[in-house]
Formats: sequence, C-alpha cells, structure tokens
Amino acid sequence: MDIKEYMQQVGRQARAASRQLATATTAQKNQALLCIAAAIRRDSAALVAANEEDLAAARAAGLETAMLDRLTLSAKGVESMAEGVEQIAKLPDPVGEMSDFKYRPSGIQIGKMRVPLGVIGIIYEARPNVTADAAALCLKSGNAAILRGGSEAIRSNRAIAALVQEGLQSAGLAAECVQVINTTDRAAVGELITMREFVDVIVPRGGKGLIARLLAEARVPMIQHLDGNCHVYIDDDADPAKALRIVENAKTQRYGTCNTAESLLVARSVAAAQLPAIAAMLTAKGVEIRGCAETCALVPTALPATEEDYYTEFLAPIISVKVVAGIDEAIAHINQYSSKHTEAIVTDNHPKAMRFLREVDSSSVMINASTRFADGFEYGLGAEIGISTDKIHARGPVGLDGLTSQKWVVLGDGHVRA
Repeated sequence: MDIKEYMQQVGRQARAASRQLATATTAQKNQALLCIAAAIRRDSAALVAANEEDLAAARAAGLETAMLDRLTLSAKGVESMAEGVEQIAKLPDPVGEMSDFKYRPSGIQIGKMRVPLGVIGIIYEARPNVTADAAALCLKSGNAAILRGGSEAIRSNRAIAALVQEGLQSAGLAAECVQVINTTDRAAVGELITMREFVDVIVPRGGKGLIARLLAEARVPMIQHLDGNCHVYIDDDADPAKALRIVENAKTQRYGTCNTAESLLVARSVAAAQLPAIAAMLTAKGVEIRGCAETCALVPTALPATEEDYYTEFLAPIISVKVVAGIDEAIAHINQYSSKHTEAIVTDNHPKAMRFLREVDSSSVMINASTRFADGFEYGLGAEIGISTDKIHARGPVGLDGLTSQKWVVLGDGHVRA
C-alpha cells in the first residue's frame, strides 16, 4: 500500500462527505445515529469476539495492565456504547443555531451561527469505544471523521466502523462521512496530521509519546491534552465520611483513565484525624502511597515522594500525597504540579469552595465530588471526543458545541454603509 496515496484518497473522500453532511437535516443525522446504536446492540457478541482477538494479541505482545484495561470491551461496554450514541441522537443539534443578535446604529442586525468545523481527524490508542463515540459526535455536529485507532484495537475498530457506515447509508448519507484508517502503519499518522487541504482539526487521544510526536510534527490545528494529573484536596472543613468516599472513588474505581486522581492533598489541621483512615483504605485496595515527610510520619507504609511524583500521571495503583498548610498552599501546589485537567475540593466551607473554583486553573474544578465525573457522558454531552486542557476554542470534555465554530451573520434590508 502506498500510504501517501491512500491517505490522500481518504482525505478527498472526507472533504466531499463533509459538504454533504453539512447540509444533512437533524432528522437524517438522528436516523443514522439510531440505526448505528441498533446495529451495535445487534452485533454485541461479534464486537466482543473481535475485541477478544485484540486482547489476546495485546497480551501476547506484553502490553501493560493499564493499556489492557482501556482496550477491553465487554458486553456491558457495548451496551454503554449504544446508549452513548442514542443519547447523542437526543441532544439538540447545534448546527445552524443562531444567537447574540443585536441591532447596530446603522440598522443592520448582527449575530452568530454555529457551523461544523469540517473534517476532523481523531488519533487514539487502545479504547475501541472511541470509534463509536467519535463517529457519533462528529456525525451529529455535521463533521466528517477520519479515525485512526491504535494497532492494538484494529479488529475492534474495524467491526465498529462497519456498523457506523451501515447506519450512515441507511439514512442516505455517504459511508465516507466516517472512515477508519485501514492500516496500522504509523506513516498514516504522519500524513493525516499534515493534510491541511483536507483536515480542519486533529484530536489526539493517547499517551505522552503520541502527543509529543504530534506537537512536533502536526501542521493541522489540534485539540489535545497531555496528562491527567488530577488532584483531590481535603480541606480543614471537610466532612471525613465524604472525604473517604470521594478519594476511594476518584482513585480506585479505575486506574487507567485520565480523570483518575493521582495526587491527594490534606490540610494539616485534619491530617492526623483523616489521613490514616484514607491510607488504610487505599492500602487495602493495593494502592502504593508516596508521601511527604508528614505523610510518612502518619502512614508508616508510605514511601517518600520525589518531586517528580507530584508531576506524574501514574495510570496505576499509586498516589502521591502531601500535607499542606491550608487552601492557599493547596491551590499553589495544584497550579504548579497539575496538568490542568480536573481538581476537586472536599469542604463544607462555602467561601473556600468558591475560592477553589475561581483560583484553580484547570478545565474542570469540583466541589465535594469525585474527579471521575470529568467525562462527556456524565456531563450530559452524550460522549466526548476528548478532554481538552487547551484554553483556546474548547476546554474540558469536548462534545457537540466543541466540534463546531461560529461565524458572523449580518441581516439587512438594502442597507449600505455610509
């Protein structure tokens, strides 16, 4: 296969499909989405079987536990995929939405209209559910999608993509509205991220190696995040039961996700009372604690933390812990070490909670809730195409609105400029 020629063909087809999709009606897009969801449910067993083949190959290749966790697609996961697609079908269509109209002294009206971005390239590793999520979000927002999944999930992605294209065609839309790159050759990524004539934006969902490569080589604009070093801060005025429950969920529900808590901060005034119980819970679940000197004094099983530990997204049963003087030090620590993804405060003190919301510079900031809620499905977006820690265009979980832009609209009645 000539990779450059193949990718040029994919790009041309995507650009042509994007023009058709931009004119599709909401009813047409929703019909396609509902057909996709039905096809996913119908072929649940086949999707799980394809995924089992991917898992067997991944285990044989020695992939780490966190990667295997992201790769796994169970029957429950297939049902969640179908539900996510259906939820997107129920959401309002952002395309064509007009807002912010006002009259100018000249008599014209000006406002804004939401429009698709055009062609979106998504590069992702391991998670086969991204194929369905990304396809559905791009479809509903009127964008053609070029999906390049990781080689470890190639069988799962091909099986899901076939069902997506079946749904598109059942609604009278071109199958090329969603294309999965049918090669594991890494050169395909190099072509995709430089095809400015065909691709409007790249959304990478993967590890540091992928993001670093794209930051160095991409010529197409990106919506991306690098790490998910998320924090939970237990304030002086935290309810101990809430704190224990939130830390348990934020850290131990799943280890391989970007919204898992990797760092725990505890106010000094409550550390002796609350940290031993939290540490006992974490240790019982097999989590290694790496802490500051005060943490190690309170938790004999804790290992000394290094400076690097406080910057690290572990994606594993490891957590860094630091005892801090109070909210000022907590906010300063988070703003220095965080990856700007998601942070949570546990407190019953409203003014301090509001300070935390205002002063913590991350894409999602939470009061008395687990960081695991930082997710498009939980935010009511149906699903997300990714979580952006950028500050321009889209921030946090990127759903339908994040996959559109706005253009200016001017309404007149024969008006001319004086």
